[in-house]
Amino acid sequence: MTDQQQTNPTGLDAYKPAAIARLVEEVGVAKAALPLVQLATLAVLAGAFIALGGAFYTAALIGSVPGSGAARLLGGVAFSLGLILVVVGGAELFTGNALMTMAAVDRRIGPGALLRNWLVVYTGNMAGALLVAALMAATGLLDGPMGEVAARIASAKLALPPVEAFARGVLCNILVCLAVWLSLAARDVAGKILAILWPITAFVTLGLEHSVANMYLIPQGWAAGLSPSAAGFAANLLPVTLGNIVGGAGGVALAYWLAYRPGRVP
Repeated sequence: MTDQQQTNPTGLDAYKPAAIARLVEEVGVAKAALPLVQLATLAVLAGAFIALGGAFYTAALIGSVPGSGAARLLGGVAFSLGLILVVVGGAELFTGNALMTMAAVDRRIGPGALLRNWLVVYTGNMAGALLVAALMAATGLLDGPMGEVAARIASAKLALPPVEAFARGVLCNILVCLAVWLSLAARDVAGKILAILWPITAFVTLGLEHSVANMYLIPQGWAAGLSPSAAGFAANLLPVTLGNIVGGAGGVALAYWLAYRPGRVP
């Protein structure tokens, strides 16, 4: 029997959930202490990374039957690029930072520090996503079949009733935060990528709603010829954002805090 098998009978080379919970809390404390310029820069990068995943997702759907499960599955694999870049490359993503709630509940960061992080990161994510949307518009790639797909994606999102958008936002960020959680369990880059791949592919295949992705996908539809509507954009983002907060902060962070209570577990 190897030393690893003696210390870890499951044979899984991964951190245990209680260790992940402690790590998530430590990361939350560190995120809350980031200087403003660094935090804003990393937030813009994350918005751009998610937007690049959204562009890849859009291109992957060219020629597919609208609503096809197989096409959405492929699109989900493509979209996973965004969170892989965020986690492995290092950036600040609003939806993933819902996990900071664990540190807030343990009173290791105050409500003001949590809200500061969320506000700066959300704004930076928006800036990064819009920048990539503008660059994609300038490429001419949205003038042909890719533009048709982009307009179709944006139209479907703008047509969602608020309750549906909220519920899809809740479920989406449960999966996104679980992807981040599982990536922290992995000890190497390959393990982190595999941990991210399946939850993100699942949320895209299911048709769930991610606020930062929508910061790119809806403007991408405008760039492809869909009539711009700030009111429609806000009507989608508001319930999706609230759902993302509930799903990530409540469905994952608070659930694991109740299970492991990092500040109280030796």
